[in-house]
Amino acid sequence: MLRVIISTIFLLVSTTLFAQDADSLATEQIDTLKTESAVNHRVAPVRTLGVVSVIDTLPTPSEQISIVLFNDNTWRYVLAEGFRNDTTVFDNHWDTSATQAYAGVDINSFPDATPIQLVDSLRSYHYPYIGRITSRYGPRRGRAHHGMDISLKVGDPIYAVFDGKVRLSKAAGNYGNLVIIRHNNGLETYYAHLSERSVQPGEWVVAGQQIGLGGNTGRSTGPHLHFEVRYRGQSFDPERIIDFKTGELRREELLLKRRHFSIYAKFEQDFDEEVEIEKIEEAERKAAQAIQYHTVRSGDTLGALARKYGTTVTRICQLNNIKSTSILRIGQRLRVR
Repeated sequence: MLRVIISTIFLLVSTTLFAQDADSLATEQIDTLKTESAVNHRVAPVRTLGVVSVIDTLPTPSEQISIVLFNDNTWRYVLAEGFRNDTTVFDNHWDTSATQAYAGVDINSFPDATPIQLVDSLRSYHYPYIGRITSRYGPRRGRAHHGMDISLKVGDPIYAVFDGKVRLSKAAGNYGNLVIIRHNNGLETYYAHLSERSVQPGEWVVAGQQIGLGGNTGRSTGPHLHFEVRYRGQSFDPERIIDFKTGELRREELLLKRRHFSIYAKFEQDFDEEVEIEKIEEAERKAAQAIQYHTVRSGDTLGALARKYGTTVTRICQLNNIKSTSILRIGQRLRVR
């Protein structure tokens, strides 16, 4: 009966919200993520959900978007299962018992930079908890501290940051009661020292859903949330993606660099400067890729090389500090672009 009533309500809501072609709407929203202006926009948290479980999923006029119903009579639009970017993300290295599911994955096999789409077209994001930061990512008393420590009271609610699937939920040594969620974008978020865990491995959760209560379990000197963000098992500074003062997501897409996985690669607070550095490095990469050289062979002339590489004799001379009357030697290496 409850499902029938809620379904009727959502049918009316869907008719209004999808008055325009829903497929086009979803496509436009997703394309927006690809524009440079959207990449740097901050994302406000979605509505907070309490301790809930999914009871049903309803279709909409768009094949890309579904309506998820929860047992507390709330609902949320989410991207449909078939529209996720990488359907293998929940298959590869999936382990519901080991804290580290990516043991043996060599960090040297990672590309220099990996673009990570942090939110989908529905901008599904929520902070894990807002409170006083007591310890940040980086070296701490001779040990590596892989996350953020946020002070709280035992029993305070902890929320899922993005939509995803619970990979692990158990007591895990120094972590105490630990929940690990793997997200559609390949990231994993860790929520440690909980007093209670509200979710189980294999369960789907959405951003803003309560997944446990803050506590003081495991190796902990006082009640706090230890929060980590990892990619393929490698941690990086959570402040790269979340502003823990405001609770906002700093940007919609992150260019995650291999050097960010160093315990010494801290966010440092000056995000605008880091964006500028990324732009400079990208320009340098493009400039380096544009450089071309030519090894002189029998019959080569400066004029022929200029025509071949779409440049001028004057430019070749400038690049190589030679004169237009210089004699070319076989085997000589000339920069032509």
